[in-house]
Amino acid sequence: MTFQATSKQNTVVNYDGSISASPQQLVRPSTIQEIQSILRDGERYPSPVRAMGSYHSLTPCVSTDGTIIDMSRMTRILGINWTEMTFTAEAGLQVVDASAILRRLGLQLMTNIEIGNMTLGAAACCQSKDALDGVQFGQFNSYVVDMRWVTPDGQLAEASERDTPDLLTMMRSSYGLIGVIYQTTFRIKPLEAVHFSYLPRPIKDLTDSEVDDIIEGSEGLICWTVGRRAHFQTRRRVPEAGASGRFFAAVRRRLWNHTEASAGRFIDRYVPTKPLKNFALDTWFSGTKLTFSALHLTRGFSLYDPDKTVDYRSTPASAKYAFTFWTFTRQQWLSILREYLDFSEDYFKRRGFRCNMALGSYYIRKDTSSILSYSYNGDMFSIDPIHADTNRLAWHEFLQHFNEFAYSRKGTPLLNQSPFVNKDYVEAAYGERWKKFADWIKSTDPSRRMVNQFFADLLD
Repeated sequence: MTFQATSKQNTVVNYDGSISASPQQLVRPSTIQEIQSILRDGERYPSPVRAMGSYHSLTPCVSTDGTIIDMSRMTRILGINWTEMTFTAEAGLQVVDASAILRRLGLQLMTNIEIGNMTLGAAACCQSKDALDGVQFGQFNSYVVDMRWVTPDGQLAEASERDTPDLLTMMRSSYGLIGVIYQTTFRIKPLEAVHFSYLPRPIKDLTDSEVDDIIEGSEGLICWTVGRRAHFQTRRRVPEAGASGRFFAAVRRRLWNHTEASAGRFIDRYVPTKPLKNFALDTWFSGTKLTFSALHLTRGFSLYDPDKTVDYRSTPASAKYAFTFWTFTRQQWLSILREYLDFSEDYFKRRGFRCNMALGSYYIRKDTSSILSYSYNGDMFSIDPIHADTNRLAWHEFLQHFNEFAYSRKGTPLLNQSPFVNKDYVEAAYGERWKKFADWIKSTDPSRRMVNQFFADLLD
């Protein structure tokens, strides 16, 4: 087994560099037996123990001064069941790599999330989103049908849709608090081509009935808000992507993996005065709106579904961005979107901060597949500020003010994608489900082997 003593080498940093941890032990197992040995030896591998995938999370859900188990050496593919259409692999395999393997076989995952570096283990037990593949469900973990893990005391355990569906419902949002997941099985389907269409609409003219019509006419939906104009991106399945599919997919990945964040960060960092910065950012946003309008006029484009997944492993620091994610009921969304625009404009006037990337809103259908599903009680629409920061303190202050804005409007945060989430927020959002979840964690791990300070503050 490979492990390291406390040193600079033990420091782990999340995707955008906003969170770091220096555990006493940073361990990279390659077998189930090694995971068992780690969890059984509390003296050598002190608590809290946290399993880590790619650490693309934006909260300190992995952070610990005890032991971090890096799952990057457990990436083997264990099988494809062509009859039941399932894919089984070790938990350290990243979604983008699983997707590439399946694509070569004419197959794909049910949800092809934009952030492809999420590992299958994290995807199985954490909340995520993909509105464009939300034909049935927009949460990745809704399609895990079997997972296996090592419990906090080193025993082996399993939950499956067939034999223990109630346990699987709990496990799908367990966030690594009941042990270390080492194997997952997900539903898959034949490779699909999808077509993206774009509809620009002035927000002042939008009505709830029009939004309902847009939802009704789409299989999946994201709304990108730039200034006071909404751009609805919808998807539908098509027979094939055509000769231009790979080109459009590559351009789209380039925009997300480099151009959008780089441009916003360049303006904030290098344009010398505040009036010039604002002018430059307004000009950049005008170009973004023109792009959406051009896509509307040309009727959009097609690609193969897995090709929209982005691999951020080689993304330069200048092109990285961060975000937060809160959802609101479909009935609330349009009015809260307008209130958010007022809030963000007022915040800019008072504090001089504005986000330098488009605002995202993901439409996620009702889904009771996990105990902490954020669309458990009905269809939800998110409000996601996105930003490439040059002043992290200013960004973090904005996030904390936005949290209060969202909390006061009965929003629902995620434990891994909503920075500065606190106990008041999760208790208000999840209600009795949060109490049930907290009681389950306490009964499953009474010694608190897996509970770091971040989760302790939420659970206690």
